[in-house]
Formats: sequence, C-alpha cells, structure tokens
Amino acid sequence: MSNSASRQGVSPSHQIPLHPVQDKIYTRSFSGFYRNLRLAGGTFLFLLFFGTAWINMGGKQAVLFDLSARQFHIFGTTFWPQDFILLSWLLIICAFGLFAITVFAGRIWCGYTCPQSVFTWVYMWAERLTEGERNQRIKRDKEPLNKEQLLRKLAKHSLWLLIAFITALTFVGYFTPIRGLMPDLISLQVSAWGSFWLLFFTLATYINAGWLREQVCLHMCPYARFQSVMFDNNTLVVAYDKARGESRGARKRNTDPKSQGLGDCIDCTVCVQVCPTGIDIRNGLQYECIGCAACVDACDSIMDKMGYEKGLIRYTTEAELSGGKTRLLRPRLIGYVASLLVIFGLFMWSLSTRPLLEMDVMRDRNTLYRITADNHIENIYLIKVGNKTNIRQTLNLTVAGIKGLSIPENTPIVVNPGERVDYLFKVQAPEVEGAPDSQAITFTLQSSDPAIPPVETESRFMVPFTPQNKTGF
Repeated sequence: MSNSASRQGVSPSHQIPLHPVQDKIYTRSFSGFYRNLRLAGGTFLFLLFFGTAWINMGGKQAVLFDLSARQFHIFGTTFWPQDFILLSWLLIICAFGLFAITVFAGRIWCGYTCPQSVFTWVYMWAERLTEGERNQRIKRDKEPLNKEQLLRKLAKHSLWLLIAFITALTFVGYFTPIRGLMPDLISLQVSAWGSFWLLFFTLATYINAGWLREQVCLHMCPYARFQSVMFDNNTLVVAYDKARGESRGARKRNTDPKSQGLGDCIDCTVCVQVCPTGIDIRNGLQYECIGCAACVDACDSIMDKMGYEKGLIRYTTEAELSGGKTRLLRPRLIGYVASLLVIFGLFMWSLSTRPLLEMDVMRDRNTLYRITADNHIENIYLIKVGNKTNIRQTLNLTVAGIKGLSIPENTPIVVNPGERVDYLFKVQAPEVEGAPDSQAITFTLQSSDPAIPPVETESRFMVPFTPQNKTGF
C-alpha cells in the first residue's frame, strides 16, 4: 500500500480508507404525519407476523411450512413441492411490484415496510426508553462507564434480546407448530435443529437491528445500489427545496428572513438528527436515503414553530423542483404495471386451475408382464395418490385404452387431507395376437365429490412379443 501510494505521489499518512469508520448515529425523537403513518403500518405488520402463527383453521395451524412432511399449509390450502412453480410466480410478482413502486415512489418500501427498517425503529425506541434522549445518550457515552450506565446498557440489551427471541420464536413457529413449540421450550425438550434456528434468528435479529442498523441498508442490501437505475425525474423522492431554503442561517422567530438575505432553512440540523442513516438531505438525493420521511416530519415541526409554510423538505420530484411538472404516467411505469397485472392474472389462473388430486403411475419394471391362469396379460403398477384438499377423499380408479382392460381387485382409495399414499394395482387385458408389444393406457382417478375434477395419467401396458406383433418402439 505505502509503495503504491508513494509511486502515485500520495503520502501514506493521507491515504483514504476503503471503508471509513462512520460515527455512531444518535437519533432523536420526533412526531408528525409520516411517523404516525409508519407506526400504523408497522403495527399492522407486527400483528400480521406475530398473530398469524397462532391462528388455527380446520384443526391445523393456518400457516405452517411443514418441511419434514413436505407440506405447506396456507389458510386452509395444502401445497406440495410440485406446486413450487406457484412460488416462482409469487416471487416474480413481488419483484415487478417492487420495481413499479420504486419507479413511482422511490424507496418507500425501505422506509415503511422493510423488516430491517421496521425492526431498526423498534430497537431505536428501546434504546431511547432505556438510555434516554439523544443528548443524554451522547453525554453518557462520553463519560467513563459507571454503575448507572452499566445498568442502562444492560436493560437495553436485555430488551433487544427479548424482542429478538420473540421474533425468532415466531419465525420458527411457522415451520414447527408453535403451539407445540412453546411447551417444548418451557420443558427444555426442543429438538437440536429447533434450538439451533432459535439461536440463529435471535442473534441475526439482535445483530442486524441492534448493531448493524443502517450498515445493512448502506452496504449489505443490493436494493440500495440498483434502485437508482429505476429512478427518473418524475420519481417521488424525499427532497430539500434548495431554491426556497437557501441561504441557510439562524434568525429570530419574528424576523423576516428575506431582509437578511436568508432562505427558510434556519440550519438547525434537526433533519440530520432524526435520520436513521445519518445523512443530510440538504446535500441532494443520496443512495443512503431510505425514503422514511423522518426529516420531513422534523422540518415541518420547525417550520410550524417559525411560522413558515411547511414543505421545505417534502415528497416531491426532481422535475417539480426544477420548475417543471410531474408526469405520473410514463412508459416505464406503465410497462411495469402492465407486466405486473399480466403476471398476477397468470398466477391467479394457475392457482384456480391447480389440481386438488395428484396421481403418479409407475409400472413395475421388475416384471414386464405375466400370463394369468385364464390367459390374460397382467401388468403391475404403483399408484401414488396425493390429496391436496382439506377433507378425506374416497377415490375410484379406472383404466382404459385396450378392449377388455380391467382392474380385478379394484378397491376404493381412501386418502386423508394432505396425505400422500401408495397403492399397488394389477391391471389385466385379454391376450390379442398381432397387437404391439407396448400400448398406451390411461388411468383415471375420480373423487366421490363431484365438485373435484378427475385426474388422468398415461402409462404403458406391456404384452408378450410374438412374430405377429408390430414393433412398439
């Protein structure tokens, strides 16, 4: 490093670090419309996340991803690994939805609904609750560690860990029935894997929301880097009105700023003090801005105190700030929305036409065929049947494709909700000379419930090869 720096004429003492150490961010309390909006949205998301795990439907947990049984129960509907194509559709919908929202309103997802942002705000609240307001925290951190500070920090980290543990417990409860997980936890009978994931997600939440915070948004989240590609001059962003705010400067409340050659910005830096990523929005649009509008609420409160019009910092567009008009309908936005609607329509169609019964047919390859005592040709098939409904199904299996084809011991197939069973069936056909050595046949599975459509699967029926036979393959 030093030799390279010397060759380029740069003194080693003046080298710029690749990752400069960032000062700790101390946020202050504030109130306002967007803070209340974020609080209401966060409360709804928390109720949805922590509450859904405890809801039961039909005697089962409403949302449960049972990996060991390869069953995914979502509000009364059971999905199987074969239905993962639906997950692909869902991920594509989320991606195009995020693209459309970003083109229209910037990083509004980051500011209001991203789990990292939501939990960071919760952890900052816990920090203020245990260590005091911004000025108090700054003052205490500069002082030598004493008993009071130790107790406050202990209370803060204990509260952080409690929030992280409850979060981890709920998350694991979506993969292991939470009503059984709680008693196992109390009696210390949680499985090794359950204990591992509880510890992992507790530490992940504690470290990400408590220690890393804005570093996740700035350096770990890829969205912070590529979101600027989707911005244009008509994208809604949090911005400072430089034409109205400059020049900055302190003044008395009842003083006319124009008489002193000043703008509306009193340079109080409250907008910086409330920012969770520690940026100064007055420096222009920055990739570190998560669009949370904390600076908007803070600035509006100062404008109220000074008797000025609100909106010095506001949601606006670069086109509007430069004196133009905002165009809501743009080709890029229309394209994203149109694609989103088409993909969502295909997803709903795939979901509505998803078969509720599943059947796989495998012919026994150990025995191609056998001739019965009454000169019938017999093949053996393994039938795998899955019931994706929430009720017990009684199913009837039929086969067609060859004249006289039948299932001699055809007993009804009974499958419980969400169950997958295997049955062996013997299929017989009269011996016919001159027939191909392999013929296509069709198995049909019909439920006793007329509302459930039948399922059909093709297979091959093997017959003895004779000189009179035609070649089957």
